[in-house]
This record gives sequence, structure tokens and C-alpha cells, in this order.
Amino acid sequence: MTERFLKEHGIPYVEHNIDQEPEYIDYLKAKGYQATPVVETADTSFFGFRPDQLRQSAS
Repeated sequence: MTERFLKEHGIPYVEHNIDQEPEYIDYLKAKGYQATPVVETADTSFFGFRPDQLRQSAS
């Protein structure tokens, strides 16, 4: 749903799929995340589908 939201709102993003790039699992764990998706911007990061945070990040 996060990816769909980003596409529908024309928000550019880079996807790192942990199945295809397992090194990102350690990266996410080191940052304290235990669930996906994780969204990182210059100002914030969060996990899960958070339309409120996505809208705020897009502004």
C-alpha cells in the first residue's frame, strides 16, 4: 500500500527489497526496525503504511 500511495501521488522513491537485497535486513535491524515497509526521508523515518506521514513527507 505504501508503494501504491507513492506511485499514485507521483512521489519519487527508491525501493530496497529485502528478499533481493538481504543486506538491508541488517541495516534495518541496526536502526531498530523489526517490520517493513520502512520509509526514510531526509527528515524522518517510520515503518508501516502511514498515509499521514507520507502526505507530510511529500509536502
